[in-house]
Amino acid sequence: MGFSLKTKHIGHYRELAQLLMKYGRSDLVKRAGLEESLAGPAEPDKPVDGVAKPAQQQAQAEASDLAADLERLGPTYIKLGQLLSTRADILPPIYMDALEHLQDDLPPFPYAEVEEIIERELGARMSKLFSDFEVEPIAAASLGQVHRARLRDGRRVAVKIQRPGIQQKMLDDLEALGDVATFLDEHTEKGRQFTFALMLDQFRRSVLRELDYTQEATNLRVFRENLREFPLIVVPAPITDYSTAVVLTMEFVPGVKVTNMSPLRRTELDGEALGRDLIAAYFKQILVDGVFHADPHPGNVFLTDDDRIALIDLGMVGYLSAKMREHLLKLMLAIAEGKGDAAADISMSMGELRPGFDQDTYGREIAQLIAAHQHATVGQTDIGRIILELTRISGENGVRLPPELTMLGKTMLNIDRVAKTLAPHFDVNESIRENAVSIMRKRMLHQASPMNALSTLLEMNDFMQRLPARLNKVLDRVADNELSLHVDAIDETELIAGMQKIANRITMGLILAALILGAALLVRVPSTWNILGYPGVAMILFLAAVGGGVALLYSIWTSDRKPVAKPDA
Repeated sequence: MGFSLKTKHIGHYRELAQLLMKYGRSDLVKRAGLEESLAGPAEPDKPVDGVAKPAQQQAQAEASDLAADLERLGPTYIKLGQLLSTRADILPPIYMDALEHLQDDLPPFPYAEVEEIIERELGARMSKLFSDFEVEPIAAASLGQVHRARLRDGRRVAVKIQRPGIQQKMLDDLEALGDVATFLDEHTEKGRQFTFALMLDQFRRSVLRELDYTQEATNLRVFRENLREFPLIVVPAPITDYSTAVVLTMEFVPGVKVTNMSPLRRTELDGEALGRDLIAAYFKQILVDGVFHADPHPGNVFLTDDDRIALIDLGMVGYLSAKMREHLLKLMLAIAEGKGDAAADISMSMGELRPGFDQDTYGREIAQLIAAHQHATVGQTDIGRIILELTRISGENGVRLPPELTMLGKTMLNIDRVAKTLAPHFDVNESIRENAVSIMRKRMLHQASPMNALSTLLEMNDFMQRLPARLNKVLDRVADNELSLHVDAIDETELIAGMQKIANRITMGLILAALILGAALLVRVPSTWNILGYPGVAMILFLAAVGGGVALLYSIWTSDRKPVAKPDA
């Protein structure tokens, strides 16, 4: 499939081409036939104050420029940049750090549009729905904005309204990005290596889920239920009757962002207890429930007025299969215990090995990564960063890890930072070790749920129903002397032949030794019949031993072969 321009996406192509020219390889643009869409060639980077920048500063400047350009291009590209900030296998750390701090803050849209959307979606006038509704939003992001309000029954709520036309705009952006991703996959080595079209398809599904506020309302209910055992963790409840696909109403949780805590408030907190509960709650989400809050950056984690942690904005979640959770638990324990070889083996079993993979090199680099962090101080240990670095090493060495792992690495990176904001000396590795037994117990209880028990009973029922017929067939074969057991082990014929050959040669060797010994003894016996001056009988025995030895060596040289391995069945 070739790359074809769509007229309605010319503007998108121009923007993407400019990005490729500025930050990527210009030959990609030429091969795509996009150079005519550019307003002009990209200007080369200029030195500052007439002095060329060092390589590190140059890279940091380019990374910051890329983040600024993505912010300028709008919501789709901001979300894409946030996704790329988790892909350590694609981007250098400097770019990841820059994209991680992309600002998702936009000016609010007018209150008149807010009122129109709410009344259209909820089917009633504002005065009938709310006793009070603040005109100024408390937050405005690329997808929507949030207003404080009070329901007619007195409950304080937060109302999230989606930006008008944002869904169609993002769909258009994604279509254009899909064209470019397909081209890169078909014409570049990196595209074939990373399959950008598949990555973009996963990104599209994530964005569409985030645009559906009914899905976020479901996420709020699920996480409230899953985390109810953690008293220090709060998830606001959705108000179902006041929520639709573009309007989400949830209970208002008063508090401040964790990063906005005052020094005095920090000294009054039990940060260690909050950090432990936060880490334990995320381990349960990841390793037991299989569904986790995938965007816990400090802006989405609040410290409530009663000193608890509130998780908000649950539009982006990750899902993990049972097998993936099993691998992750082993991987986290290997990292926490500093077992680099085990971490390498587990990551190989999780991923797809590409052509050219070198197991020795890969194992050595993973072991060095784990060892380096084992000797770091508590404040420097960062399990999320380790997971992201592991995905980078894997990508460079031909191991394609599941995309869920990169999302998990970013999630753990944010959680590490939040935990250390609450308690600067919090030891995440120690927390993993402390929670390992609890996690295993919860996993076993989760697997022993009524649904799993029912599934096991159904399988046992099927087994019991089929057992009599299968047993009758076995007994009939036994009665008719037709039962045979096939064991694919050693070839008995070859084994016996080999043993006979060994026995024959041992016997031949003993005979030859006896002839030589007899000849040596008879040499000393006087004889009237001599050969070459020696007793004739002794010389005959000696010559017979020589002939037998030569014959034995010839037989070994010509008939013995290196055994050929049997092909696998």
